Amino acid sequence: MRIDRFLANEGLGSRKEVKQLLKAGLVKINDIVVKSPNQHLDVETDEVTLNDHLISYQPFVYLMLNKPQDVVSATQDNLHPTVIDCLDGAYGHLELFPVGRLDIDTTGLLLLTNDGQFAHRILSPKNKIPKTYAARVTDEVTAEDQEAFASSMDLGDFVAMPSELEILGYDADLNQTDTHVTIYEGKFHQVKRMFEKVGKEVLQLERLQMGSLVLDENLDFGRWRELSETELEHLLSNL
Repeated sequence: MRIDRFLANEGLGSRKEVKQLLKAGLVKINDIVVKSPNQHLDVETDEVTLNDHLISYQPFVYLMLNKPQDVVSATQDNLHPTVIDCLDGAYGHLELFPVGRLDIDTTGLLLLTNDGQFAHRILSPKNKIPKTYAARVTDEVTAEDQEAFASSMDLGDFVAMPSELEILGYDADLNQTDTHVTIYEGKFHQVKRMFEKVGKEVLQLERLQMGSLVLDENLDFGRWRELSETELEHLLSNL
């Protein structure tokens, strides 16, 4: 990799700005000053310093975001703020994108990365990664509804895989039920459509978990953090 690209990828400035760092003699590769932006390095073995501070190579980033309402799961949108906007410019040089999507009114766990292979593995239907949602719905959810979710549910354009519906509690005054739903695929509006199939309307929907990865309860809406190595290893171990 060229040294100017390496420095830019690590968020140390634009290509033009890192050329100024090089010209000023502030960059070293293996303790040797490098001034040419065309100088190549081996990112696996070479040691790069800026002002004698080691620059660690981080090719991929994996973020957990607590997605708020009214934010779209996209990198750009002309009408609404996006999940990338939640980062307030952080990691802007790495071209992150959401892994899958949540509806604009759905909140909760969303992964952001610049690792296309990782995203493909997470989203691949053959890996059947469980996704758990907290869903508040109209009316009383029954054992018959649980049986319908546990069966292959025909939603018209596709047949949903068997899923798990847990009843947490029913509020008779409001005629609302709190539930947890675990699905093993991620079709468009799937949870909402499954409840609609049994005569219920989803009022609130929040994703709590993907595989082994659980939404950090310390993350407020719109906040994010990097995955720990342990979280990433556990998530990938089941793929």
